[in-house]
Amino acid sequence: MSDGPLLHPVEMDRIREGIAAAVLGAPDGLAESLEHDAHGYLRLLDASRVGAEEASRLLREAVQGARAAGHSWDTVGRVLGVSRQAAQQRFADKTAGAGSAAPLAGGPDAPKRRTLGGLTAFNEMAALEEAGRDGWHVVGYGPFFHEVEASDHPWEHCRIALPSGPRHRRMESEGWIPVGAGWFPWRYYKRPVNPGT
Repeated sequence: MSDGPLLHPVEMDRIREGIAAAVLGAPDGLAESLEHDAHGYLRLLDASRVGAEEASRLLREAVQGARAAGHSWDTVGRVLGVSRQAAQQRFADKTAGAGSAAPLAGGPDAPKRRTLGGLTAFNEMAALEEAGRDGWHVVGYGPFFHEVEASDHPWEHCRIALPSGPRHRRMESEGWIPVGAGWFPWRYYKRPVNPGT
């Protein structure tokens, strides 16, 4: 890996402009209100706060994605411009178990669940495909794991890159069920497999 930035300056500018456009464009009439309404600046402040929180969440999930893809804490730290130790201290503990789409159910009548662990961005879909053939479907996930629940029929799973927008609506119309809110950069879906197909 090179020691310089992985993105070109033009790409960095596009990201910055996209974030600014989202912050200014999401609240109705915000940009226009800044010309004449002092309250608009408080709305801008609140929108910027939400944008910063979302950027922070995306960064945490991107770090876990890089780790799930096999990159070391040293490499992650270099990309972030910090030491390995600083990257690990900031991101390792805060994301453990984050992104789980469903709490674990307990009790004797609860559905049977298990954890598929040791997963990476490159092997998780194969693991879900195998589990789905055996009647397991995903109910939660996080860095390096998927939580699956037993059923009496096979399932299929897929993931798509966020944002999903119109594709999300199309997939739901095709019977795909979203699982959780997504784990950047992915959104996960499942659907039962019709035995006749």
